[in-house]
Amino acid sequence: MQLLAPRTTALADGLEVRRVLPQRTRRSIGPFVFLDHFGPVTLPVGADSDVGPHPHIGLATVSYLFEGGFLHRDSLGTTQEIAPGAINWMSAGRGIVHSERTPVVERGKARRLHGLQLWVALPREHEESAPSFQHVPAAALPLVENDEARVRVLVGSALGVTSPVQVLHPTLYLDVELQAGAKWSLSGVAEELALYTPFGALDVDGETLPPATLGVLDGPATLTAREATRLVVLGGAALDGPRAMWWNFVASDPARLEVAARAWSAGGFDGIPGDSERVPMPPFVARPRL
Repeated sequence: MQLLAPRTTALADGLEVRRVLPQRTRRSIGPFVFLDHFGPVTLPVGADSDVGPHPHIGLATVSYLFEGGFLHRDSLGTTQEIAPGAINWMSAGRGIVHSERTPVVERGKARRLHGLQLWVALPREHEESAPSFQHVPAAALPLVENDEARVRVLVGSALGVTSPVQVLHPTLYLDVELQAGAKWSLSGVAEELALYTPFGALDVDGETLPPATLGVLDGPATLTAREATRLVVLGGAALDGPRAMWWNFVASDPARLEVAARAWSAGGFDGIPGDSERVPMPPFVARPRL
């Protein structure tokens, strides 16, 4: 098992994130090319954790919360609050702009926030597709339970059930809760797989997977929970070739990143209705495919 420790970076006022993917030693797990883990944190009254309007191309953002909530708005005209256990899947395609802000009912209060933000690289043939947005509430995501494990299938198919989230590439994303002392076998569900433990340590075939660490599996594995533990399983079929990444953009052709950067810098991309703010772009730096 390959262990990948995160690096910590500031996202917004009072909110830090653990950035797990990408890393030099591992650029993707299946189609997943980016993983941020934020919280758990109690944000004080007045903390500004809003992420204003910013662009994406060539990827789908996948938002999942354990605690708290935020309000998604985008250039398609979507307004959608996300609550714990739900999935927001936004496919950027050739270009989309979105924001993630504190819901109105939570403003002016101390508030809890904890969740994961992932990016999935779109297949090359769909990189220039029309942008789209899906929201699937928690109650609509399939759940499989037994005496030792509780598994929610967020994206893809596993354990005889399939998530309603529509994807363009074989993708797997599971939220797993294990009872103390439980053993759970994982095999044959995806070509590439990794485990991430927001809560608690885990034994994987006798090797320790520490909290907030990504464990990339090299084959079937048996997981043993020392204590009640929660983890996510993510992966899928390998990408159809390398990707270049810069800022909020992903592309199979590195030249496409500069095209998108120039467009944002020049005031391009459709805006979010009723919101004229635009997050400033850092100086462009060319990126090779990795």
